[in-house]
Amino acid sequence: MTHRLLRFLPVGLIMAATGLGCAQDAPRSPEDLERWSDASLWSLEVKDIDGAARPLSAWTGKVGVVVNVASRCGYTPQYAKLQALHDSMKDQGVVVLGFPCNQFGSQEPGTPAEIKSFCTSRYGVTFPLFEKVDVKAGPKQSDVFALLGTQSGKLPGWNFCKYVVGRDGKVVSFFPSNVAPDDPRFRAAVEKALASTPRPEGEEDDVKSAPETD
Repeated sequence: MTHRLLRFLPVGLIMAATGLGCAQDAPRSPEDLERWSDASLWSLEVKDIDGAARPLSAWTGKVGVVVNVASRCGYTPQYAKLQALHDSMKDQGVVVLGFPCNQFGSQEPGTPAEIKSFCTSRYGVTFPLFEKVDVKAGPKQSDVFALLGTQSGKLPGWNFCKYVVGRDGKVVSFFPSNVAPDDPRFRAAVEKALASTPRPEGEEDDVKSAPETD
């Protein structure tokens, strides 16, 4: 019952009622740090929205924008801005990667076919979509978000959080849900990542997180 009610509340009220923010600190155990600190996102393999295995190495050398998406969220209209970003910057080497998740307010309950149909018919999405995943820390957490969380220190606290991933597959920036894809801070981070050459092996970065806003 609680989850059904949450779907009809504005995003701000949901967050106030549940105590959720737009980001959570990621646990970074010694095991996590050893496994993921120097790993490249482009070394992983995932399943796409149709259930087919997709090596992320297909996007090696590109700048990635990784987003945990949902179809029934107050932030769902960001799909349009994500698609606009993909359209305007794909020729420069930017790829948007969408990972549906049902862990926040049960706002992505559909089947893969339903999710795909919704995204393409409502928002004209053509950027890659993948199978529904768990992004929160735990035994079922996607390796993608284990890597992103370890490298950035942040995990999504709601739908439509965004990671900017450099050409070498390592996280350079994290942005919470309420920073839209056309926000100047976000665009500046993407453009900076595009201008950067791949980092030397073993070089450490100070990953920046955008401040949360009301």
